[in-house]
Amino acid sequence: MAKDKTLMTPVPGRANKAATRTDSATNTVVAEAPVAERVTPVMPSATSKSAVSAMPFGAENYRLMIIGVAVILIGFFIMTLDKEEFGFGFLGLTLGPLVVLSGFILEFFAILKTPKK
Repeated sequence: MAKDKTLMTPVPGRANKAATRTDSATNTVVAEAPVAERVTPVMPSATSKSAVSAMPFGAENYRLMIIGVAVILIGFFIMTLDKEEFGFGFLGLTLGPLVVLSGFILEFFAILKTPKK
């Protein structure tokens, strides 16, 4: 919890009292600095249960995310189908990366889309 003084309340009867203790080695009374005001944290007001239990994404967002992951995997599979040496053909250099890129764009859209209430 933050140590903001607006959220703290002082413990009564502890402000500006000088403490004394006896030094066991020399049996002399040693005065210590005054005890600073001690504060206890105040619990913030309870938030409503509807705000806490609300899901960050809706069902359509999750559906779009799953479709985006599937499109990305299909794009990588298309890149493996290229028969040219080291994947330097049309499938490995053009079509596969475009499909993967469209899957990532779909993922960003699924994350940024606001769910319907």
